Amino acid sequence: MQTTQDISLSCKTPSAAFPLRGDSLAGGHRAPEGAALATGLGHIGVMLQRVAARLPLRRTLLHEGDAVYRSGARFTHLYVLNAGFLKVVNSAADGRCQVVGVHFRGDWLGFDGIAAGTHACDAVALEVGEIWALPYQELLEACVQHPPLLADLHAEMSRAITRGHDSMFSRCRLPATARVAGFLHQWAMSLGRLGQCDDHITLRMTRAEIGDFLGMTEETVSRAMSALAAAGVIGFSGKGRRSVVISDLLRLAEFIHEDARLRA
Repeated sequence: MQTTQDISLSCKTPSAAFPLRGDSLAGGHRAPEGAALATGLGHIGVMLQRVAARLPLRRTLLHEGDAVYRSGARFTHLYVLNAGFLKVVNSAADGRCQVVGVHFRGDWLGFDGIAAGTHACDAVALEVGEIWALPYQELLEACVQHPPLLADLHAEMSRAITRGHDSMFSRCRLPATARVAGFLHQWAMSLGRLGQCDDHITLRMTRAEIGDFLGMTEETVSRAMSALAAAGVIGFSGKGRRSVVISDLLRLAEFIHEDARLRA
C-alpha cells in the first residue's frame, strides 16, 4: 500500500545499520538466542536481543510506502523497528494529514492503540526496512516472567511521552530558525546513536513537509535554512539543497539556545 510524497532522513541505507537476511523474514517464529543483531548500539542492541529471545516475532520486510498499521485498525500488536525509518501520520476528519513523528531503529510503535483498542494514526515506511510485530498479550506475559523486558517496555513508553512533550515545547516556545535547527540536531543525534554518520543528513522531503511537521509554512522553513547556512551552522552539498552537512553538532545546539534567548 503506497502513500504519496513520503519522506526520509538518513545518511546510510538500512543495510548499513542491520544486514537484512532473507531467511529471517518468516512470520510467527521465535528468533534464536543471539540472533544476528548489530553490535555497538548500546541499550538499543541489548533491547533488541532481549525482545528476540523472549517473544515469537513476526518479522516483515518493508518497502517505501508500506503501512505497518492504519488509523482505525484493531490493536493487537506493538511493533519494534529493526531497520529503516518510519513516519507516523495523524489524519483529521476533513481529510487533512500531518506528520507527527519520525522513528528510527529500536523505536517502538503502536502505543496509541492500547487505550481505545484501535490505532489512532498511520505508521508508514519511509524506505526499505524491517519491522518486528510483538503480540501484545504475549508481550505482557513475557514481561511478568522477565522483569528486564518490562523495564524496556516502560522505558519506551516514557520516551514516547517525552518526544511528545519536546515537540509541543518546540512548536509553542521556539522561534522558527531554532525549531528547524532543533529538527536537524535531533535527527543527527539519533543517527549517531545508531552508529551512523551524524554530520550529513539526506532530506528526502520537501520544505512544505518539514513545515507541516514543525508547524510553519514552507517559506518560513526555506528562510530558516538559509539563515542557518548564512551563520555557518549548516551547509549544503549536491543539487536541490537536499543534503545537509553539519560539521559541528555542539555549535548547532548552541545556536538553538542562543536564537531562542535572543528572540524571547
